[in-house]
Parts: sequence; C-alpha cells; structure tokens
Amino acid sequence: MGDIPPVRFAESRGARIAFQQWGSGPNVVAIPPAAQNIEVAWEWPSLRGMFERFGSFCNYVHYDKRGTGSSDRTIRVPHVDDRVDDLRAVMDAAEIESAHLFAQSEGGVTTLLFAATYPQRVKSLIMVGSCARLFQAELTSEQRAEQIAARELFAAASGTPDSFGVPIFAPSQLENEEFTSWFQRYERLSAGQDSLRDLLIQMIDMDATDVVSDIDAPMLVLHREGDRVMPIELGRELAELARDATLIELEGSDHFAFLGDVESWMEPMERWVTGTVQDRPVEPSPATAHVTTLGRFAVTVDGEDVPASDWGSRRARTLLKRLVLARGWPVTRDELFDLLWPDEADRNKLGARLSVQLSHVRRVLGGGVIADRDTIALDRGRVSTDLDAALSTDDDAERIELITGDFLPDDRYDDWTAPMREQIRATLAAALRRRLDELAADDRAAGTDERVAIARRLVEVDEYNPASHHALINALDAAGDATGAQHARDRLTQLD
Repeated sequence: MGDIPPVRFAESRGARIAFQQWGSGPNVVAIPPAAQNIEVAWEWPSLRGMFERFGSFCNYVHYDKRGTGSSDRTIRVPHVDDRVDDLRAVMDAAEIESAHLFAQSEGGVTTLLFAATYPQRVKSLIMVGSCARLFQAELTSEQRAEQIAARELFAAASGTPDSFGVPIFAPSQLENEEFTSWFQRYERLSAGQDSLRDLLIQMIDMDATDVVSDIDAPMLVLHREGDRVMPIELGRELAELARDATLIELEGSDHFAFLGDVESWMEPMERWVTGTVQDRPVEPSPATAHVTTLGRFAVTVDGEDVPASDWGSRRARTLLKRLVLARGWPVTRDELFDLLWPDEADRNKLGARLSVQLSHVRRVLGGGVIADRDTIALDRGRVSTDLDAALSTDDDAERIELITGDFLPDDRYDDWTAPMREQIRATLAAALRRRLDELAADDRAAGTDERVAIARRLVEVDEYNPASHHALINALDAAGDATGAQHARDRLTQLD
C-alpha cells in the first residue's frame, strides 16, 4: 500500500468520529481499544504491515472513539452506550450495512453490546485479546479502590519516560528503545491524561457477559496465553458463554496484536472472514417503531406487534415505559438505577446492568434511544408514541380517539406512573367537556348518539364530579331517552 488512507468523519450526535477505510473484499470493522490514533499508528512498521495485510483480503474500517485520537477531543470521553451508537454511525458513514466486527482489548464490550443490539448488522465477531469483562470475580470495595489508584497512576505516567505502557502491553519490546520512544509519543497523541484516566476507570465496571448468550453471530476468539492485560481465562470464559464460538489459544505475552507472532492469529482470521463463515443474510433495519401506553402497553415495529418473548426481561420493558413517560426529555442514569434496581446499594454494578437492558430496548426498536454518560432519552425522531400524540394535538376529537384508556394500566400500582395517569384523565375529561359543549350548541347534534356516548365516557373518566353526571342527564334528555336519564339521575343521587 502506498499512501495512508484519508481520514473521514462520521457525525454522531454532536461529535465527529474519525475513521479510515481501505482494501476490498468482505467488510471488517475494527472497534478501538481504550485509546489509539488511527493516523499515527501507520508510522510504526509492524502496525503498517498489519494494516496492509488487512487490506489484502477485506474492506477494512477502523476508527478512534470520541474524545481520543483524531476524533473530536474537546468533549468528554464516551460511556459504552455512546460507543455502541458511534460504531453504528461509522458503519453508516462507510456505507457498510453489515460486517465482521474485529475487537481488540477493551473494545470487546462495545462489540458484544452492538452485536446484541443490532444483530442484522453483524456477520461474525472476531475477538483478539478481548473479553466480555475485565474481572471474573466481583471486586470488593478495597480491590476497586486499588484498581482506581493503579489506573490513575498509569494515566499520570502515560506519554512520559515513566510510562508503564511498554512493560504491560508490549513486554517483547522492553529492550527496544526506538519502540519505547515512539510509543510514548503515540500515547500522547492518543488521549490526554484526564481522558485516559476516565477511560481506564470506566473499564473496571464494564461487563457484557449477560448479553453474550443472546448473540446469534458466530465468534472467533483468539487469545495469547501470556497476556497480562487480558488473562487467557477471560478469553476462555467468553468462548464458553457464546452460542457458537471457536477458541484458538496462541503463544506469546504481548497484549498488542500487532507485535509478536502476528501470523498466528492473522491467518485464521483471514480464513474465517474469507471462507469459513457462512454468509448471513442482511435484514433491513426496522423503519418505524411505535409505542402504545394508553389503555395497554404494546410496541409495533414496521406495523408488526413485538411479542413479549423478544424483550429478554421485564426490566427492559420498564425502561422503555419510563423513557416514553419522559417524552424525549433525558432521564438520569441514577433515576433509572433507582427504578430498576431499588434494593441495590452498590451503584458500581449498575452501569453494566443498565447497558444490558438498554441493548434489549435498542434491539427491539432498531435503535431509537439516545444515551450518554449521564442520561438516556427516547429518540422521538425515530420512535412515535400515543402519549406524545395525545398530549401534543390541538384537535379534541383526535385526542379523544387516541386516549383509549389509562396510562399503563398494568402498572397502576407503581408510584412513578401515577402523575401521568392523572394528567391523562384530566386531559381527556377536559376534551370530552369541550366536545359536549360543541355538540350541545349544534342543533343538529344536540340529541345525537355521539353526544350520549361522549357523556357516558365523561362519567367513566370523572365519575365523582356531579357536573359529569349532569352532562349525561342532559344528553339523554336531548336524545329522548327518559329511562336512561332517570337511571343517570339515580346514579347521581347515589353519588351524593
């Protein structure tokens, strides 16, 4: 390969994500590890050689996550849920509908969540020195504090002569002064100290183990036996959790895939991508999603009802209901933690759990959710709701037709649904009264069945208001239904 591929940018919710694309053949999209720089990486010969090898057998795309490398670096580094949507934005910008996803190191969690969320866009997963979580056992508070301290120390030394990068990630290069010097420069151009610290601490709690068994796509797990950063046990665990995984254990201790015996994993990866994986048909992404919450809870995608079995968990449905209630406004992660796991005191566990539930919601809706580090919101540009329609219309007839019942009736005993339920009832009652006034003022409609039907509904909605009962009595009298009017008077008497 001659020139370095040009850097292009994918727009993803206010950030530019830098990516490069080259080669021809099956599509392979590489998900970045903690921090890298796709431009500077071409400077080191073994990295360039690896890139050229990729281009010889596939259409290869790699990118820098937001806040790092050549992507926008004036914003906070992303939460893993942001990274899922950033990956989708890169694939869209590269005009790739589906691809083999190639993950190294910490990029595995993003890859697994993406595959669980957008299965129609994933042909297979190739996990090199990667995993679903960093720790097999739950950390104690003391162990977590030790991990944070170690990562703060690592970030403070990054890019300086005191950097721990080479001893940890590239032990085979300890005596290579040229590589050490170049790598310290690479660290400086990949992420600032604060961003790197943030990324490293986020990694402690990242965990996608709960979605691995949901992934239909086949998985190739390539892992070096001496990897100190991601121990081989994590690769074995990932392969055991997957539905369809091939595990190849490799010799060597370098965490960086571009060092050591590159051919030992590149050759099986090439065979995997070019011939051993059965081609999976690409299903089109859902075009429209609609959520019904008035009178019942239901979700339709492209006009088809989503069966309960597609949700994966009750919490995923509750998450979507809460986002619908917010009507596009962001809901804080802390509020969602309290709603979904009210008895869990350790908040450190809940970020990964929420990401799993969010992946279920996104999978059902085909996206439709905007997530960042602090909040989650429903994307009203991609998902419509009857609640939005009922509260935003100025047409009383339309509002009356849309409000077919209480807001989330199956959740009527949950405190968080009560205010909206009362708002819907009040909104409907006001619309019914206005419509009754219109009909009463119209000589042609004063005694119609429509007026009686609306009056009966008003009594159902606002049964303890005497004015509602008087409206029904007047409508029945106007319709000439003396018996019905008397029954209505008797009911009003009982109310008193």
